[in-house]
Amino acid sequence: MKKIEAIIKPFKLDEVKESLNEIGIQGITVSEVKGFGRQKGHTELYRGAEYVVDFIPKIKMEIICSDDVAGKVVEAIEQSAKTGRIGDGKIFITPVEEVVRIRTGERGEDAL
Repeated sequence: MKKIEAIIKPFKLDEVKESLNEIGIQGITVSEVKGFGRQKGHTELYRGAEYVVDFIPKIKMEIICSDDVAGKVVEAIEQSAKTGRIGDGKIFITPVEEVVRIRTGERGEDAL
């Protein structure tokens, strides 16, 4: 099993969710996060004063899936979240040793 974490632009969430739904992904955890990469934030003007916004709002998606579906998930996220501009985000893929469904006690891919 794999854990796929994607950091994407907030306005791309619905598009990414739809593309994951099309390939049969049922469970997604979504968090509102802030951060920066190469963008290094930006400056804004508020009431005549200029200030630096260091942390940019992003969406973090977490998906646990079987190894054979992981490639499709990454491809779906990559294609639907891409704008071609700086700050599109990143995808991280890590192995998952075990999953346990609390309600039933199911383990492994049965718990997904």
